[in-house]
Amino acid sequence: MATLITGIQQLLTFKGGTGPRSGAAMRDIGLVKHGAVLMDGGLILAAGPEKNVMRHPLAKKAREIAVRGVAMPAFVDSHTHAVFAEPRLKDFSMRVTGASYKEIKSAGGGIVSSIASVRKQAPRDMAGLLLARAQKFLECGTGTIEVKSGYGLNLAAELKMLRAVKAAGLKTPLEMLPTLLAAHSVPPEFKGDAEKYLSYAIEKIMPAAAKEKLAVFADIFCEKGYFSPAQTARYLAAAKNFGLLPKAHTEQLSNCGGTRAAARSGAVSVDHADFINAKDIKALKTSGAIVTLLPASNHYLGIDKYPPVKEIMEAGVPMALATDFNPGTAPCWNMQFVLSLACLRMKMTPEEALAAATINGACALRLDGRLGSLEAGKQADIAVFEAQDYRELCYYFGGNLNTLTIKKGRIVYQRI
Repeated sequence: MATLITGIQQLLTFKGGTGPRSGAAMRDIGLVKHGAVLMDGGLILAAGPEKNVMRHPLAKKAREIAVRGVAMPAFVDSHTHAVFAEPRLKDFSMRVTGASYKEIKSAGGGIVSSIASVRKQAPRDMAGLLLARAQKFLECGTGTIEVKSGYGLNLAAELKMLRAVKAAGLKTPLEMLPTLLAAHSVPPEFKGDAEKYLSYAIEKIMPAAAKEKLAVFADIFCEKGYFSPAQTARYLAAAKNFGLLPKAHTEQLSNCGGTRAAARSGAVSVDHADFINAKDIKALKTSGAIVTLLPASNHYLGIDKYPPVKEIMEAGVPMALATDFNPGTAPCWNMQFVLSLACLRMKMTPEEALAAATINGACALRLDGRLGSLEAGKQADIAVFEAQDYRELCYYFGGNLNTLTIKKGRIVYQRI
């Protein structure tokens, strides 16, 4: 039986088909007042003004869900590190007393500090923690996330992380796309030899993950003290040979050439991009890559430097927003908070931020054919918020306005 959602005060459809939005197109949210959505079989049959949707042949006999508020596509969070064993509380204590990212790393914190706990964690416990976190995303209106490995950094632990994503995915309605981030850092046993470890990651970890079909994407952290632009190009070329779509962390802490290396390698997205410059932006425009902005990391780290959003917009390069949920630098799963940061810290308009967190997030995961907008034929992933105006999602912060999350046409979270 079809299901009909009525009573929507503002419906954001983001109609416009597939493909990322850039420039002025990011401000076209497809706003409909007094809207409705009709869905069946997990797909949208009609979305628009309630009086128009009611004319659909299946509308009158449909099961009705009466709501109030703002409805829009469920968030697509295209960058998370949601698999980890423990929060990095020691790092947190050091950070609030003034320690820098590099100082924390030197003291044995940072990415490397997560390795020991991940390596010893039982697979069942790892999947169980991910399941619990998945529910938090659903509660906040997110229907799809990308999940990276990268805290194992050896063959057994990296595969364990990816298998945990697969196992948890069978038990939660949250859609989770796995990414192999074997090149996240150099593990201690390689004593800082990035080239030797990269060879190990490419020759041992990557083929094993590809053979089991455990990942869709491959990612690398290009930064001083981690992996170079040349190593980034090498890793992403290998990933493509194994059928993995390339992504990269670039220009987070400095400008070291990672964005251009990733663009030349055909990266789907480059993420962080706080220090990108005009040449980087030009390379992204040429390559068609999406810039994924992660302002929760900047906020948490106390970094005042944010990506040059105005220049990116003017160049016509599409932007996505994601939480970067991770135990060390962005322990935040609520995309609503990220919307606020995008507006307040990066001066994005509410419309631009919302487009970045929905349709462009879907594009950053190559899912725009079925996610990110509310149009006939697309997947019925919908979030309903307790608000009279969509701008409230960016205006309020620190709470959760979401009252209803629908995934594939089924209610997966409802505030009682």
